Amino acid sequence: MSRAFRWLLPHPYLTLLLAVVWILLQNQFSAGMAVFGLILGIIIPWGTSVWWPDTPKGFRLGKMLSYSLIVMWDIIVANIQVAWIVLTVPNAKLKPAWIVIPLDLRQPEAITMLAGTITLTPGTVSADLSDEGHSLLVHVLHTDDPDGERDGIKSRYEARLKEIFS
Repeated sequence: MSRAFRWLLPHPYLTLLLAVVWILLQNQFSAGMAVFGLILGIIIPWGTSVWWPDTPKGFRLGKMLSYSLIVMWDIIVANIQVAWIVLTVPNAKLKPAWIVIPLDLRQPEAITMLAGTITLTPGTVSADLSDEGHSLLVHVLHTDDPDGERDGIKSRYEARLKEIFS
């Protein structure tokens, strides 16, 4: 990208995302709302670009879209599972667990996305990141197999995020 374009649009995907979200939030499409959404989509990333010194290299948008669909599906399924646990499992029989997930990811954006995904999925919460960024502490509401939970997070989410951010 040319230097002038990069100065005007430091994060073009974020500009597009903000414009689309603005239009969707209006609940009614009009040319004026689309233009205003684009203006917001330009001004917000430009104004906050000082705090974004590096952009992720090699970001794969197509893989990110499929990852988003998987996460949305997992959120729906986990909502049903948590509702079932709340309705049928007495508190005395709950098996909560703290799980340490060793991370292969090194990019801060990818680690943040993994922690956010875990927290968005009902029944799990990202609680802490090690000082070196090599492991993530996760609390699980109910599990019989903490190692299986760890392996599931690594294979279902972390492996896909490695593909997206490589």
